[in-house]
Amino acid sequence: MSSSREYKALKGMQDVLPPNSYLWKKTEETAEEIFTAYGYRPIRPPIAETTDLFTRSIGENTDIVEKEMYTFNDKAGRSVTLRPEGTASVVRSYVEHHLYTLPSPQKYYYSGPMFRYERPQSGRLRQFYQIGAEVFGAAYPWMDAEMLSMLRHFLERLHLSDLSIEVNSIGCKQCRPAYKTALLDFFSDKRVQLCVDCKRRYTVNPLRILDCKVAGCTAVRKEAPRVTDHHCCDCESHFERFQATLRNFGITYNVNPEMVRGLDYYTRTIFEITSKDLGAQNAVVAGGRYDDLVKEFGGPDTPAIGFAAGMERIVELLNRSGASALPSPDAFISLLGEQACRKGILIADDLRTKGFWVELGDPEASLKSQMRRADKVSARYVFVIGDKEIDSGNVQWKKLSDASQGLISLSGIYDFLADKAG
Repeated sequence: MSSSREYKALKGMQDVLPPNSYLWKKTEETAEEIFTAYGYRPIRPPIAETTDLFTRSIGENTDIVEKEMYTFNDKAGRSVTLRPEGTASVVRSYVEHHLYTLPSPQKYYYSGPMFRYERPQSGRLRQFYQIGAEVFGAAYPWMDAEMLSMLRHFLERLHLSDLSIEVNSIGCKQCRPAYKTALLDFFSDKRVQLCVDCKRRYTVNPLRILDCKVAGCTAVRKEAPRVTDHHCCDCESHFERFQATLRNFGITYNVNPEMVRGLDYYTRTIFEITSKDLGAQNAVVAGGRYDDLVKEFGGPDTPAIGFAAGMERIVELLNRSGASALPSPDAFISLLGEQACRKGILIADDLRTKGFWVELGDPEASLKSQMRRADKVSARYVFVIGDKEIDSGNVQWKKLSDASQGLISLSGIYDFLADKAG
């Protein structure tokens, strides 16, 4: 006797279904519209890359590389990783295809799935989606502020409010060594109070201690030296001009000296846009500068900055705000009889080619049954076509929202809908 098996999505991976899928579409379309206005062009890097691309860029001692990457050997024995973030892939593409030979700055945006093996929770899945953007060849601090201004317009267009912008500057390779020394001195007699991971981080990269979410480590680092007190002159000037430009844009922000971000490639400016409505995982957008990464990947010395926005978290906020992107049919054609069915199919096909969403009734069902279905799918207008309508050349229409109705010619349905849509 055969047995049936119930198949389910893998843990931490989900189907995106209506109505949320429409909110996703709305978010992506809004991003495309806003980002294009700022000169960004679409790029689509692959989902899988060689593993060392991420270990080199993200950092071998980060949680992402040590604990969270989906890594496997392919049939040729190469170590391959499903991308845990998008920046490394875009930088690899920028260098591989010599995009640095094009006029600067080069601006790109992308969207798609990322993968991290961690405990699934609200706003954090093992397969998650991001919308990201990268700028290459712009060292000036007003580009950092312009990126945040673009993000503000993007989120405002989605009608998301009550968001906070936090910024910091983690210095550069000239001033960061002195800051690391200051951190080592501060934590030297406090290592026993650190978690197991941070005890190891003390040796390999003490900045990672500042990114730890363990309560004990959070308490220990309260009096830790601030990176902003160890900036070189260039980093201090860059950070001050960045903030001045934010104020010029009228952007409200907070300087958060404890923010370091979880990726090793960042330099100078880093930022997060957060929401208090998302709980512990409250970052909606995060990003920053990575002025050394292009050169580390074999390209020329190229300043760069980018960000990634979490699609799931944006959609969660849209749902909380009561936003609805669920569309409904423009028209429902009720069919009464075979002759009406033949005519109605042609009318529906013509309307669809002209951009209208049209649903057809079941000619074998009663008019009452078809009207119930039209109501269930929330059609705006219903057109009833039967033999009488075919003979007279006129069709009855009804608007379901207010029960208004009338007669129009069969050939005038398109003009009727076009007028109402306008």
